[in-house]
Amino acid sequence: MIETEMSLKEHDESRQGEAVMLGDKEKASGRKLYIESYGCQMNFADSEIVASILLDKGFSTTSDYKEADVVFINTCSIRENAEQRVRNRLKEFESAKSKKPGMIVGVLGCMAERLKSKFLEEEKLVDVVVGPDAYRDLPNLIEKVDDGTRAVNVLLSREETYADINPVRLNTNGVTAFISIMRGCDNMCSFCVVPFTRGRERSRDPYSIVQEARDLFNAGYREVTLLGQNVDSYKWAPQGDEAGVDRTPITFAKLLEMVAAVDPLLRVRFSTSHPKDITNEVLYSIAKHENICNYIHLPVQSGNSRVLELMNRTYDRSWYMERVDAIKRIIPDCAISTDVITGFCSETEEEHQDTLSMMDYVQYDYAYMFAYSERPGTLAAKRYQDDIPEEVKKRRLTEVVEKQRAHSLFRLQQQVGKTHKVLIEGFSKRSDKDYCGRNDQNAMVVFPVDNRYKVGDYAYVLAETCTSATLIGKIVD
Repeated sequence: MIETEMSLKEHDESRQGEAVMLGDKEKASGRKLYIESYGCQMNFADSEIVASILLDKGFSTTSDYKEADVVFINTCSIRENAEQRVRNRLKEFESAKSKKPGMIVGVLGCMAERLKSKFLEEEKLVDVVVGPDAYRDLPNLIEKVDDGTRAVNVLLSREETYADINPVRLNTNGVTAFISIMRGCDNMCSFCVVPFTRGRERSRDPYSIVQEARDLFNAGYREVTLLGQNVDSYKWAPQGDEAGVDRTPITFAKLLEMVAAVDPLLRVRFSTSHPKDITNEVLYSIAKHENICNYIHLPVQSGNSRVLELMNRTYDRSWYMERVDAIKRIIPDCAISTDVITGFCSETEEEHQDTLSMMDYVQYDYAYMFAYSERPGTLAAKRYQDDIPEEVKKRRLTEVVEKQRAHSLFRLQQQVGKTHKVLIEGFSKRSDKDYCGRNDQNAMVVFPVDNRYKVGDYAYVLAETCTSATLIGKIVD
C-alpha cells in the first residue's frame, strides 16, 4: 500500500502491500509458476484461483521467481505508490528474464486495465496482462506469448464468479482460508477504483460456497473468511423457469447461517461490510450462532457528513452511529474495526475533528488508516481538486493513528483477565515455544505451547496482560 498507510492490527490483512509467494508443490513435470500478490484479501484469493487453473494445465510451482518459467504479479491499484512498487518489482523480473530466455512475465488484477498500454507497449516490462475476470483465458494467453506475441485480456464480466474452480491454497497454515462469495462492486465511492477494475457486482451460488466450506473443514481447516467488496449486498436466487422451485433470494444473513451450519467447529468470519447495507438480520444471525465470530469490519472513511457525501458513501454520520449502536446492542461483545481516510478533497480542520470524535464514539478495536491518494479515473479525480497539502494530510493521519493506538490498547485491556476460546493458528513469530491464534473478536493471543494441543485445535486461554496489538496469556482447563 502507500507509505502513509499505518495499521495497528495483526491480522491476515496486514499482508497488504507485501508479497505472498506460492510455496513449492509436488506436481507432474511441466513449467514452473511463480505468483506474487499485493493488496486486499480478494487479490490473494484470486491468486489461488490462478494457481488452480494453471496447475490443472500441468504447471508446477516455485517459491523462487528466478527458477520460474512464468512469473505473475497480482496487483493492487488502491494506493498511488503501489504502482511504483509493482513497476520496480517488474524491473527485477526483467533482469531475471534476461538470464533465462523464454521466461514469461505478466501482470494480473486491478492494475491490468488502466496500465496495460504502459506495461505492454511503452515500457515493455511484461508479456501478458490479464484482468480479474479473465483468468480462465490464461492458458490461451500464455500460448500466444509462446508464439511470439504479447497478449492481453482485461474484459470485465457480469457473470464470472469462478464458482466451479477449487482454489489451490497458497502459503496456508492449514487452519484458516478465504472463500470468495461475490465479485465486483456496484457502489461508486468517489475515491475508489474498484468498480472500474473489478466490474459490476455479482453473487456466487451459495451451494458452491457451502460445499467449499465443507471441503475445507474436511481437509482440517477450522476457520473461513467470506470475502466480497460489500458482503452485505450478497443476494442470490435460482435462475430459470422450472415449476416448483423456491425462488426466495438468499441474503447474506442466510448465507452466514448456511456456512455456520457446516459444523460447529468451523469458525466463520467475513469482510467487508458497508455501513449502508449491514442489516439487523445480519447482526441477529451473528448473535445466534456461536461459531460466527463477533467481529465486524465497518469502514467509516470520515466522521463528517459533508465529506461522506463528497465520497459518495451514501450514509451520513448519524446513520453510521446508529449502525454502531445496533451492533453493540445486538452483539454486546462484538469487536469493530474500520478504515479512515485523512485529507480528502476540501476536508477542513473541523471536519477532521469530526473523524476524531467518531473514533472516540466507537472506540474501534483496529483500524486501517490512510492519507488520501487520488486515483486516476475515479469520480473524485474528475470532480474535485486534491487540495489538502501533503504535510496536512500526514499530520492528520498521525493524529488518527495516535488516537487509534490508544483505543486499541484500551479495547485489549478490557479483555485482560478473561478466558478466551482461541483457534491455534501456529507458532508465535518470536518463539517456537509459544502458540498464537485469534479469539472470537479477532484479537491475536500468544501463549506458551502445551503439548496437549496442536495447531488447528481450540484452546481456552486466560489473558494475563497485553500490548497494543496482542493478548498474552496461558492455557487453562
